[in-house]
Amino acid sequence: MDSGFYVAYAGLAARMQALDVVAGNLANSSTAGFKAQIPFYRALAAAQAGEVLSPLNQAVNQFGILGGSRSDLRAGSFDSTGNNTDLAIEGPAFFSVQTADGTRYTRNGSFRLDAARRLVTQDGDSVLAEQGAKTIPIVLPPGAVSVSPDGTLSVAGTLVAKLHLVQLAPGTPLAPEGDSNYSVPAGSEQPVTGSSVRQGMLESSNLNPVEGAVGLIVLQRQADLLARALSTLNTDFNRAATQDLPRV
Repeated sequence: MDSGFYVAYAGLAARMQALDVVAGNLANSSTAGFKAQIPFYRALAAAQAGEVLSPLNQAVNQFGILGGSRSDLRAGSFDSTGNNTDLAIEGPAFFSVQTADGTRYTRNGSFRLDAARRLVTQDGDSVLAEQGAKTIPIVLPPGAVSVSPDGTLSVAGTLVAKLHLVQLAPGTPLAPEGDSNYSVPAGSEQPVTGSSVRQGMLESSNLNPVEGAVGLIVLQRQADLLARALSTLNTDFNRAATQDLPRV
C-alpha cells in the first residue's frame, strides 16, 4: 500500500489535534493571566525497529505527528482595573491557590473577597498565604486592603498575611487545568527572585488574537489540503481493488 496514504493521514490527524489547541487559545484570549499553548510536532518512523532502510525509505516513512503542546510563559500586558483585590505579578512567579484537586498555580490575579472575607479566585478557590513552612487561606478583616510589591497584605495599616508566591524550576512541565491554573510535579517550587506584585492591575492573556486567528486559518487550509490528498489516494486504492486485483 502506498506510504503516501499514511503520510497524508498522519498529517491530517496532527493538524486536527493542533486545531483543538489553537481554538482553545482563542477561546481564552480575554482570560486574565492565560498562557497560550504552542503545539509542537515530532516524527514517527513507520518502519519496524531494526529494519535497514534506504535513504528514500527513511524519508517517506517518517510521519509528522503532534508531539504535544507547551506553555508560552511570556508575560502579557498589564491593565489597570482600580480594584484593590486585582493583582498582577511582574516577573516569573505564580500565585498559589487551593482547589478541590490540591494546590495549583496561576498568573490570573482576578481575586475577590467572599462572604467570609476570604481572598478567592473567580471560581471560589482560596488564595494561599505563607505561614512558616505551611500555606493557609487568606482571610482579611474589614478595611481597605493594601498589597506591597513583595506580596504582603495589610488592612488599615496592619499586616495580615503574605502571598505565597512560587517560582518554578527551569524546564518544569506545566499541565494546564481549566482556563489559567497549572499543576506541576512535586518539588518544582523554588525561592522567588526578581518578581513583584502590582495591586489594582491584571495581566492580560499573552495570546495575540490576530496571530491566533491567522494560525487557525493556516491549520484549516493545511487540513483541507491533506484531506483532499487522502481522498485522492483512497480513490486510487479503490480503483486498484476493483480493476486490477480481479485480473490477478
